[in-house]
Amino acid sequence: MSGEEEKIYISYNCVHKHCQKAAEEILTTIGKPDVIVAIGGGGFIPSRIIRTFLKQQGEKNIPIQAIGLSLYEDMGTGSDTIGKEVIRTQWLDFGALAQHFDSLIGKNILIVDEVDDTRTTLHYALTELYQDIKENAEKLGKNMGDTKLSIFVVNNKLKPKRAELNKELMNGGIYISGEDVDDKWIAYPWESDDIDTHTKHAIAQGNN
Repeated sequence: MSGEEEKIYISYNCVHKHCQKAAEEILTTIGKPDVIVAIGGGGFIPSRIIRTFLKQQGEKNIPIQAIGLSLYEDMGTGSDTIGKEVIRTQWLDFGALAQHFDSLIGKNILIVDEVDDTRTTLHYALTELYQDIKENAEKLGKNMGDTKLSIFVVNNKLKPKRAELNKELMNGGIYISGEDVDDKWIAYPWESDDIDTHTKHAIAQGNN
């Protein structure tokens, strides 16, 4: 089997459709998120696409905030790594959020990334966001209230995970995968320097 055949190619069309389907489920279960938190860099484009389907006519756009995380120690297969240690490279400015958005306390929050590989990154993002919001609430003399944390990934790899998601921290939030896939290297369109060839591979694999 060649290297090309071992990869899973995902087209922009495929990502778009996964986001549309996930948005429908989100709106009928937890309702429209107040804010989207994109895990960079794979979460940026899916966040922008899913916002299109979550926004109702006449409503304001859902704000998108970005966080950056890096994983260290071993490289894995796919566009995620297997590293055990997660390092913040970019995080939310809670002071600025409070000035312009009344903080994240009590909000319906959607975390977005492109792939759930070992789950290390998602576990860190969920845990740290919850803890930061809780600490901010305590400083203001408030409680977490209805703060809800949900997760959407374009693809979930069917493999043993190194970490699990604490449902208590999600507080009624949901986990959605656009599609569960085999544990192979996933090639996303925003990583390609030849989008025409990339799309041909995706169509041949039925991922369009």
